[in-house]
Amino acid sequence: MTTRALMFQGTGSDVGKSTIVAGICRLARRRGINVVPFKPQNMSNNAAVCPGGGEIGRAQALQARAAGVVPHVDMNPVLLKPQSDCTAQVVVHGKVLSTQSARDYMNATRNQLLDAVTDSFHNLACRHELILVEGAGSPAEINLRARDIANMGFAVPAEVPVCLIGDIDRGGVIAAIAGTRAVLEPADAAMIKSFIINRFRGDPSLFTDGVAAIETFTGWPCRGVVPWLASALSLPQEDAVVLEHTSAASADRAKRLKIVVPMLSRIANFDDMDPLGAEQNVELTFIPPGSPIPLDADAIVIPGTKSTLGDLDFLRAQGWDHDIIALARSGRRIFGVCGGYQLLGQSIADPDAIEGPARTEHGLALLEVATTMQPHKRTKVTSGVCTRSGANLEGYEIHIGHTTGADTDRPIANLAGAPEGARNAGGNVEGTYLHGIFANDDYRSAWLESIRTASASELNYQATVETALDALADQLEQSIDIDALLNDAQPISQHLRA
Repeated sequence: MTTRALMFQGTGSDVGKSTIVAGICRLARRRGINVVPFKPQNMSNNAAVCPGGGEIGRAQALQARAAGVVPHVDMNPVLLKPQSDCTAQVVVHGKVLSTQSARDYMNATRNQLLDAVTDSFHNLACRHELILVEGAGSPAEINLRARDIANMGFAVPAEVPVCLIGDIDRGGVIAAIAGTRAVLEPADAAMIKSFIINRFRGDPSLFTDGVAAIETFTGWPCRGVVPWLASALSLPQEDAVVLEHTSAASADRAKRLKIVVPMLSRIANFDDMDPLGAEQNVELTFIPPGSPIPLDADAIVIPGTKSTLGDLDFLRAQGWDHDIIALARSGRRIFGVCGGYQLLGQSIADPDAIEGPARTEHGLALLEVATTMQPHKRTKVTSGVCTRSGANLEGYEIHIGHTTGADTDRPIANLAGAPEGARNAGGNVEGTYLHGIFANDDYRSAWLESIRTASASELNYQATVETALDALADQLEQSIDIDALLNDAQPISQHLRA
């Protein structure tokens, strides 16, 4: 089997690389190609757990779904999970390697991980016909080039051709693409075979002269001008920057549940909320720092966080602790997922200094539970039933910390034959470690109905994701010369397959 590869790099972060790769994975699958996604290095606190354990970036899990393959740790061999402004957890082949400062990672560790990246790339090449590689950030960050494994630092030694993506919606796309060409070393620039303009609003024929100018300056052909894709907004997002633009205006507020989510500083796995946002009878709002939690909210969902103690401090600095406690005392529903569950407890202890200096802090004390951080991270796919509604549940756990206390005697679920989660005596405050819980249609429906009658719809959430992936592929088929793009993919060098 001859395996080919093509890499997608961007003129910057958040230019739509992940979405375009997902769409092209679906298009390649439609053509009967055994395709697989690959991202050498990712930085995100939105992670997914692979069957058998091990975590990868959420975007690679979605791309795997688009490709029709099971997520595997080889699809994202290096995952960096920011824990503070200066440190990140380094995950290699799905398991935690260490927690390091940015300086230590840049100076000592990153080059050592190129072997792990190459091994995973080789493993995928042995099993698939086409590898679609996603870069990170931009190759124009030439100050990082000497230690790069995410962009040209991978593409050049692996001899993988590159398609460069520019985002016209943010402005300056001609300069962004031409400037990338100008700052790259000749050997790096030679790897780029084409470019794509993404997120164009309006008539793309109006940008014909712009495309021609880029082609003349760079010598690279344009493979397409992609319009602003509404379907992409229905897909799970990886970067928290998208939350800054998230709103759910209500045409008839009186008929809709108002569910709010505080935007924690180290928010993680916020795609847990996507099924709620897809409900027609729900107004889902992410509350930014500096804004109070509205006291007319029907429910608050506190999301996961990469730094529970750090976000406990952050939450209190916003005054959100008072808002949450006030709403809980008024009988409103409070739901915590993973780190959000830990925040609801009586105390959070970190005796081994896993998240920072060793300390113990009082939590929001809305659940009679206490959490102790532990060095071992629990990552597993699991299933079971809800203790309240009897609905079947599927999801995954990805956390450090062990939670115990009186309210765990009222678990939310039985997972793999064991009780999980906690509920207060009044029944309005709940916490769970189960990510993806709201993606279970029967559970979500019962939970919404328990807040207000007739709040749930007949939404099949998984079907909406598949529909959105198909719509994304359809739109890319219309706006990109897919045949020419796939022809840009080149056979993988034999020395990498040996």
